[in-house]
Amino acid sequence: MATFFRRKAAALTLGVLALTLAGGGIAAAQPTTTAQPGARQPGAGSQPPVSPADARQARAAMQATLVAPAPGTVEWAVVSSAGTLLQHSANVVSATRYGPGQYQVLLNYDVRFKAYTATIGTNDQFNVPPGGEASVSPRNLTPNGVFVQTRTSGGSAADRPFHIHIAN
Repeated sequence: MATFFRRKAAALTLGVLALTLAGGGIAAAQPTTTAQPGARQPGAGSQPPVSPADARQARAAMQATLVAPAPGTVEWAVVSSAGTLLQHSANVVSATRYGPGQYQVLLNYDVRFKAYTATIGTNDQFNVPPGGEASVSPRNLTPNGVFVQTRTSGGSAADRPFHIHIAN
């Protein structure tokens, strides 16, 4: 019986070795140079520069803060595709559209170490917003700003209405 198991172990070892070597040849294949459909190109996600007027507006909003929001609270805003605040919580100061699909949402306190989420959406009860995606990040050189970029489902920058939440 021991001889049977030794032969089986040897056959299994040879089989694994053969498959490993065959798989290694596949892994060495050259990658194709064509891009995946809808893939974003490098550098396409950069933020617009902060103008002196934007910096003044951000500083003025920060100075208006009396008390920072309590931990566990959520700030939110609904922003139109034109960059207009449709609805918002008390600490959201403004929204600005910079270009196709590029927005800044300003709050009256430092949000650099908070959690942000954004999604395509509107507050119009009779309208389903167009398909797409929203990405969010801290705004360059603006501690109380959040940058939102909206895109089509294919990955092209496009104006889309969105909802944003900032968790404290």
